[in-house]
Amino acid sequence: MRVALCQIEVGDDPQENLQRMLDALAGAPEADLAVFPEASQVRFGNELARFAEPLDGPFVTALRDAARTHRTAVIAGVFEPAGDGRVHNTVVGIEADGALAGSYRKLHLFDAFGDRESEDVAAGDEPVVLDLAGTRIGVVTCYDVRFPELARALVDRGAQILAIPAAWAQGVFKEEHWTTLIRARAIENTTWVVAVDKAPDRSRPPRGAPGGVGRSQLIDPMGVVVADLGPHPGVRVAELDPAVTGKVRALVPSLAHRRRDVL
Repeated sequence: MRVALCQIEVGDDPQENLQRMLDALAGAPEADLAVFPEASQVRFGNELARFAEPLDGPFVTALRDAARTHRTAVIAGVFEPAGDGRVHNTVVGIEADGALAGSYRKLHLFDAFGDRESEDVAAGDEPVVLDLAGTRIGVVTCYDVRFPELARALVDRGAQILAIPAAWAQGVFKEEHWTTLIRARAIENTTWVVAVDKAPDRSRPPRGAPGGVGRSQLIDPMGVVVADLGPHPGVRVAELDPAVTGKVRALVPSLAHRRRDVL
């Protein structure tokens, strides 16, 4: 399975962001799956409700058309209206034929480090495993990665890969937190992780702190970093071998050793 990590810049104009996504897909025609950041539609700091669209709106429809054109499945972060003046921070999964495989609304909102995501975003209420690109992919969005019980619940529901789209806020120790947490989720669940952050902001958003630290990574079930995109925009296509999961779990059967009688 060939996975494209699409570490794009995300700005204040959804049409410019969409064009970056289309260009990334065109630049990775050999990929089976392309993963984009959280909030690829428009960066945080904007009036999100003004840009939010239903999943049959023009933004996701354009992504579905592009997925069909390039025969590449897509995972990407968008915003949906929540009905109370706020939005849902949503990740969509799109099949290579353009069909909508499903969507996940972020469970844990980033009310931390002085930010208040919940002022603009309404939380979801259900973990989601997507049947996508011939496998089962559990979705973990940005701040969700700090909650290991979510990743474990997704693995228990049959996820063979964890996809972690993010718009990770910049700040002291934030890059270290990101790289440590995404590797931890791979190691403790002996599963592949595809973690894609947006490229770092080069200008301040209309309000709030800059986002994105880059460092998008493909990590194998032993915790080996197969690809790391560093701090700059870019697209990297890397090989994900599902057979590695079984080999690692035979060597490190920690999931089988869980004390379900106690915990």
